[in-house]
Amino acid sequence: MIGALVALPATLLFSGLPVFIVFLAAAAATILFVLPTPAIALHQVVFGGLDNYALLAIPFFIFAGELMGTSGIAGRLINWVLALTGRVPGSLGVATVGASTVVGAISGASVAAVAALSKTLYPRLESSGYGRERSAGLLASSGAIDIVIPPSIAMILYGLAAEQSIPRLFAAGVLPGLLMAVLMAGFIAIVATVKKLPRTEHFNAALAWQATVEALWALLMPVMVLGGIYLGWFSPTEAGGFACIYAMLVARLVYRSMGWAEIVQAAARSAVLSAQILIIVACAGVITWLLTTQGVPQTIVAWIQSLEMGPFSFLLCVNLVLLVIGCVLDPTSAILVLAPLLVPVAVSLGIDPIHFGIVMTVNLAIGMFTPPFGLNLFVAQSVTGVPAVGLYRGVMPFVAVQVVALLIITYVPALSLTLGRSL
Repeated sequence: MIGALVALPATLLFSGLPVFIVFLAAAAATILFVLPTPAIALHQVVFGGLDNYALLAIPFFIFAGELMGTSGIAGRLINWVLALTGRVPGSLGVATVGASTVVGAISGASVAAVAALSKTLYPRLESSGYGRERSAGLLASSGAIDIVIPPSIAMILYGLAAEQSIPRLFAAGVLPGLLMAVLMAGFIAIVATVKKLPRTEHFNAALAWQATVEALWALLMPVMVLGGIYLGWFSPTEAGGFACIYAMLVARLVYRSMGWAEIVQAAARSAVLSAQILIIVACAGVITWLLTTQGVPQTIVAWIQSLEMGPFSFLLCVNLVLLVIGCVLDPTSAILVLAPLLVPVAVSLGIDPIHFGIVMTVNLAIGMFTPPFGLNLFVAQSVTGVPAVGLYRGVMPFVAVQVVALLIITYVPALSLTLGRSL
């Protein structure tokens, strides 16, 4: 069984096959040749894995993010952040981090945010003295904040896999996400001061007010979505539906930047991306089911307990393993397979599962821009045209910064748990 569920997937993954085929092939081989399980179970578990109301939130938030990027809502948010930064050191780079954080509070999808921000900000960053490599590295790494800032698709999946409250996970991600943004902004300000990079214009109250007015409808979106969840007006899934309707009305009737035909096209693109995620969810569910029915989580818990490993050592090992896995697997696949295995161990060591979910999410967010296979790297390279080697050099300083943030988040649980205690 170990060979079918470990050796076979590893071989298929490095051969370049899609992740969902890797999971499905491993599950099928295990059921057909290893375990005395009827083959019909494969079909039942695949379809049963998608029979979850909370999963509807994923296509909803993807569609809302697509509307935001296509309609110019993201551009208005970027202009608003730029108007507020003024002449702080590295103001354009700081604004890039801020824009990514604000965009993440709407879309929850890192790849889409990197694409939108790169098209708008890369030419300005390069012409302002940041250089091709540093500009592309900044854009690829700042997009990872979107996975941690709520609403987060990764947290929705973790909530389902670990059977945890999604609203509490959203609340838990706020302060860690802001910490990641602050550390990145501080690092950029230091580099800008040392390198004497040019600053933007002085803060202009009139321009800032104008940008705020233009972006007001866009700024209200995350406030209403997250506020509605925490006030109990609707569930995360219903919030996703509300976000879609709100984005459509703003794009079509307020900003008048999209026609109905363009909205339909955005829906088609969102359907493709949603299908790519949900087919991974379905196939990974079979792996999780096999591991659970064979008692693998309980075996791992007993093994960890036999090592007499404390919470500190366990979390350090988890960070090392997840940082490596995050370079190879996308967050969706990694969370769905690893959360059911690791959460019972964490709970047995007295680690809060909500805090552990944030630790997992931050690890996998860093993996999104860690060489060689981080998805954000491919997106940034396709938009900016920076060679892979140069892009790797550009992101490595930001990897170090985010690892510092990860250690703080890991060993200061209050940062993740404070806001969610009242939920």
